[in-house]
Amino acid sequence: MQIINKILKLFKVYIIFISFVLFIIIFSTTYLQANTFKVADIEISSPFELNFKKNSVIDKGFRTSFLNLLTMITTSGDKNKINKISIKEIKNMIDSFTISDEKFVNNEYFAKLETSFNKKKILDFLETRSIFPSTPIKNKVLLLPILVDTETENIYLFNNNIFYNNWNNSKENFQLLEYLLPNEDLEDLKNIQRRSSSIETYDFINLIKKYDLKDYIVTIIYKEKDNIKILSKINLNNSLKINNQKYSKINLNDENDFKKILENLKNVYEDQWKKNNQINTSIKLPLNISIDSKEYDKIMRLEETLNNFDLISDFYILKFDNKNIKYRIIFNGSPKTFLNYMSKKYFNLTMENNVWTVK
Repeated sequence: MQIINKILKLFKVYIIFISFVLFIIIFSTTYLQANTFKVADIEISSPFELNFKKNSVIDKGFRTSFLNLLTMITTSGDKNKINKISIKEIKNMIDSFTISDEKFVNNEYFAKLETSFNKKKILDFLETRSIFPSTPIKNKVLLLPILVDTETENIYLFNNNIFYNNWNNSKENFQLLEYLLPNEDLEDLKNIQRRSSSIETYDFINLIKKYDLKDYIVTIIYKEKDNIKILSKINLNNSLKINNQKYSKINLNDENDFKKILENLKNVYEDQWKKNNQINTSIKLPLNISIDSKEYDKIMRLEETLNNFDLISDFYILKFDNKNIKYRIIFNGSPKTFLNYMSKKYFNLTMENNVWTVK
């Protein structure tokens, strides 16, 4: 009788364990299916006429959403490599979409579209075209636009500086960088003006450290008649890059001329930010992670962390028993990058027999 009771107890434990593992597998699948790129607030519209076709309007919205996504995760040069793609191909990479705020105004149809693209399909699509995408991380940076009139030898930081006054007037929803402009401080202006002859080598550290931002861009615009020369010091992720731009026959008071320069500069800065967050999909590093199968909350947190890490192209349960669950991870980066990220997420990993164990 005692033997039968022991067998029953062991059977109950086995059933509980199997149920838990099945739950974990379902949980994993749910998270992987939710691994998407979301593009929201796309406005779609069309005249409401006899030949009105709602599906055609939505298809145009899908194409706009796809192009916006490409702008977020690829540099401007790589985006130009994708010349033609059919709406059928785009639809194949869509997991779901929602339409909201539908209305008819003066025989015109209006709505908002939100589209969720399958992340793995998007990354595979870009990989076939030898394009390394970037993680679409939004970031706030300090921008110091300094206008130098070489003819009058005047330096403008705030007043009479068209870049300072108009930089944030417009922002596209696919742009990742948000710019903070310095407060109008006469002392800052005087310090810069005193260094007019050496402004290119001035580090601006006293001005920068007033703001609680690690990333900053110093943009020095030299204006000489209708010629513009721009020196940009781009400090992102503790990496300093220098960029030079030249424009001829430019009138900064002309709206189109100014818009052209502004868009070009923002593209340069966006591209540099994307390069810093590039995903090298050609690197497919297999990693094994083991975790105690009884640490339920930690398992849930681990799966959520793995799912939200864009450098992980795939992960799945490799093996499980009543002691441990072992995951196989396909990582698009170096082990050091992986360990740094996991450490930031408060996971302590140690190596045992070529397996990273969560402590």
